[in-house]
Amino acid sequence: MNAARIHDKQKLKSFWEQRIVQHSEQTNDEENRMRTSALARLREQWVIRLEQRNQHLQSFFEERMRRVQKSQQILGKTDSP
Repeated sequence: MNAARIHDKQKLKSFWEQRIVQHSEQTNDEENRMRTSALARLREQWVIRLEQRNQHLQSFFEERMRRVQKSQQILGKTDSP
């Protein structure tokens, strides 16, 4: 084999090895950044708050419907002879 080809192969191999190392480092840095980001925690907190709000509203409307039905039953009993 030609010495120039061997040199080119070594150069190409080292180039791609460096690229792989850089990509791995960037991926790790991005994962660390995402892990320490407050955005994920904020989203989770907002989801919890929205779920609690929806539960509260649902129970409020259910209670309101029970009161309306109860008052209709009471009115229905008083109207019938």
